[in-house]
Amino acid sequence: MSRLRGLLSSGPADADWESVEEMLIAGDVGGDLAIKIVERARRREAVTAEAAVRAELAALLMPADPGWRPARGDAGEPAVLLIVGVNGTGKTTTIGKLAHLFRGEGQSVLLAAADTFRAAAIEQLRIWADRSDCQFVSHAPGADPAAVVYDALDAAVARGVDVVLADTAGRLHTKSNLMDELAKMRRVIDRRVPGAKPEVLFVLDATTGQNGLAQAKVFHETVGLTGIVLTKLDSTAKGGIVFAIEDALRVPVRFVGVGERLGDLLPFDPQAFVSALFD
Repeated sequence: MSRLRGLLSSGPADADWESVEEMLIAGDVGGDLAIKIVERARRREAVTAEAAVRAELAALLMPADPGWRPARGDAGEPAVLLIVGVNGTGKTTTIGKLAHLFRGEGQSVLLAAADTFRAAAIEQLRIWADRSDCQFVSHAPGADPAAVVYDALDAAVARGVDVVLADTAGRLHTKSNLMDELAKMRRVIDRRVPGAKPEVLFVLDATTGQNGLAQAKVFHETVGLTGIVLTKLDSTAKGGIVFAIEDALRVPVRFVGVGERLGDLLPFDPQAFVSALFD
């Protein structure tokens, strides 16, 4: 980004737009989208080329909703969040952080260990449940993930729980059986708590690059994503994938993970994100 700032210090008419395009691609924005951004920025009336590019990047992001929270069902059913994503993206850690956030706001939370494919995932989620003082529902490793979700919803309704967070298996998005499992879980939620308005949050590793867009598209087609959690922004992540995903899917980024601590999950602020890229 420091190299990009140097290229954008002049007026739009004098900027090295070809190099700007290359810098955007290097930042994981993607080739096609980088071309569109440059074309639009060149036509925009602005004092500097940087201001033009900033404006175009900001226009790609959906409006901020910093107070967003999952909605409960019409008849008081618990709010339900299905957390999806491939292994290694920080999915289980994100669930722990979300549980900590909701518990801090005084809500009761139940964690459903529906990643039964990987035995360690159940124990990891149990640890997060203990840390954040949440209720916990699990089956044996290898059990039907949809059955875990069903039992978790049963328990949540019986106990008057406010929020249910369901972990899911994170095998590669190219595995059709994983996609079938997720679709089945979504049907179980609709059947067991028909008044619920389930959220499906896709956990994306910000270092993944353009492969993250391919992952998001497949998950979106299968279960209908309603939000994205962008993790590992405290590492060497370039962050440009945010623009590519929001432009392609029109699914908002809800939170960003910026560390390993429980409180290191922040509401996503599009304007602040764009500004931070140039600071």
